[in-house]
Amino acid sequence: MGNKSGTKPTGALAAADKALRDHAMSKPEATEHFPWGERAIKVKGKVFVFMHADANVMGLSCKLPQSSNVALMLPFAEPTGYGLGKAGWVSARFEPGTKPPVELLQEWIDESYRAVAPAKLLKEGAAAKKPAAKKPAAKKPAARSKKK
Repeated sequence: MGNKSGTKPTGALAAADKALRDHAMSKPEATEHFPWGERAIKVKGKVFVFMHADANVMGLSCKLPQSSNVALMLPFAEPTGYGLGKAGWVSARFEPGTKPPVELLQEWIDESYRAVAPAKLLKEGAAAKKPAAKKPAAKKPAARSKKK
């Protein structure tokens, strides 16, 4: 589960942890690693989200170059430690009994992925998501009037 204690989160924290992990792992070329017993999800060898969940807390850290100032106004957010906060990394922490804002945190994961993933990979992903251009419907020939 990505924690040192071996205890697992329950309830809303467990559901949020699973949804956020699944969302991060759905990104092109995302890989999961466990340095120091914590979950780190990477793209091309670079971390775009750190996650931690146990019976006492669920949290994550993301690189938010566009929205870090707004994110830091939220009561559950703070600059990530180890000097990462200076580079736009934001950490969110949730205690048992709270319901993490999963959709917002998924947006953070998306922004962090875009900030860390190589530009070529982002372009390939954007091209794959574009719907195929629709061809205009062929016009039916006008019905001919019968000569009398």
